[in-house]
Amino acid sequence: MNRLYLLALSFVVTACASADPETWPDEPWAMTFLPDGRLLVTEMSGRVLIVTQDGDKSAPLSGVPVVDYGGQGGLGDVVLHPQFAENGVIYLSYAEAGDGNKRGAAIARGTLALDSNGAGSLHNMTVIWRQSPKVTGRGHYGHRIAFSADGYLFIASGDRQKFDPAQDMKSNLGKVIRLHDDGTVPSDNPFADQGGVTAEIWSLGHRNPLGIAFDSQGRLWNQEMGPAHGDELNLVLRGHNYGYPIVSNGDHYSGQEIPDHDTRPEFEKPKAYWVPAISPGGLMFYDGNLFPEWKGNAFLGGLGSESLIRVEIDGDTAREVERFDMGKRIREEEQGPNGAIWILEDEKGGRLLKLTPKL
Repeated sequence: MNRLYLLALSFVVTACASADPETWPDEPWAMTFLPDGRLLVTEMSGRVLIVTQDGDKSAPLSGVPVVDYGGQGGLGDVVLHPQFAENGVIYLSYAEAGDGNKRGAAIARGTLALDSNGAGSLHNMTVIWRQSPKVTGRGHYGHRIAFSADGYLFIASGDRQKFDPAQDMKSNLGKVIRLHDDGTVPSDNPFADQGGVTAEIWSLGHRNPLGIAFDSQGRLWNQEMGPAHGDELNLVLRGHNYGYPIVSNGDHYSGQEIPDHDTRPEFEKPKAYWVPAISPGGLMFYDGNLFPEWKGNAFLGGLGSESLIRVEIDGDTAREVERFDMGKRIREEEQGPNGAIWILEDEKGGRLLKLTPKL
């Protein structure tokens, strides 16, 4: 392992795995820890690898669904079922091709079988949710996944760069979705009585949510990219509307202004926002013991800002308190079994890094 001592930081960065032309050629996008301490790592082109904490990589898992790779699309998130130790069930999100050059995100679940050689295979992968409708283009899939403590599956669904669907209750684009673990719709969802995809919706008015996580109190948060600036960290509340594209603290890339949240109090405001943009990737709440002073803090990766951003949560308010220059686009962050912080760099050549306190 290559240990990188960054004197400006309060931690040591250990490069555990890096790209090479033979074993890690594609963009890493997501990771999750197995009970034995190894990681599942996804790559956008459609591979899932098992990676040890020393950086040894398995052969790609078989049984991965066919992904539509291109632009911002491909294989996305990976999470374990809350009872994974008993049932072996995992979930993958990915971009899926449709008819007429249209695409959308999908969530599939199946079982992971581990073999004696340190690799494995996926079985009975079945799609349990799809973005509706499929649309043209290859941007803003979102498709991050998180389980609540009481076993509900939450999905961050991007607006697919189509703007208006985020406010369209007949579409599940630009929404946060709440489902049972098998993809069925809970009867107590806020719009369950309306049926169809509307019944799936937990909150609406989101743009491109690329991180979703629960804090220690069981509250759901998401981060999402704003248009030209105005990236957001939101406390996601049942049935609330977060206003996009009607309001934003950023503006359209064309320069056309979008009214700020303060002008429309009926929409839920972000708890923190960034102008200029940080281009957030991933979201994690820290509750480990290696960095006790950071307990309860949120961490966001910075893609365009090439940073790791620490956000202090106080009640239902949030503020950035520290920004670490990482020198690379940061796609995701996860807390490891012993409290270390693990991050994935973005794009080809992206490394798996482990952050531990300085001695």
